Amino acid sequence: MKIAITSDVHNNEVNLGKVLAYCKEKKIETLVCCGDLASIDTLNFLNDNFSGNILYTFGNADYDDLRELETQKKYKRIYLFKRFGEAIIEKKNVAFTHYPQKAKNLALTRKYAFVFYGHTHKPWTEKINNCTMLNPGNVAGEIYPPTFAVWNTENDTFELIRIHSLK
Repeated sequence: MKIAITSDVHNNEVNLGKVLAYCKEKKIETLVCCGDLASIDTLNFLNDNFSGNILYTFGNADYDDLRELETQKKYKRIYLFKRFGEAIIEKKNVAFTHYPQKAKNLALTRKYAFVFYGHTHKPWTEKINNCTMLNPGNVAGEIYPPTFAVWNTENDTFELIRIHSLK
């Protein structure tokens, strides 16, 4: 199975649309978003244009209209997590958050095989104990070129996808 990992969309629906078209083409069925979609309109865009499972954790640049959902567990088809989310994917414990320090703290618990995070806009991966931490970069294309990651759960490899290279 393949899982898309995104962060820091910042209302860039053009780039998000490219990510979602890629996911559809590659038959990706789960998308993890590590915060900063920014608005409820972008959350709706994501819901309306991705038919698979969506896991979302809030970030620091989410507007008030989106933050009003922080106390909910689900919005339409999207599972919502206030500070961080947890999931079991292909029998592996996974956590995701927006913040790098929170990601590090989660990795240090030794509870997770993988922890995903955003915020810095910079693609990054590192190992802490037996946990792989991964930042997929940013969809918005702010500070760094726009990217997202795809996790192949069959062999636990990750691919960084450059959005500008997509159609």
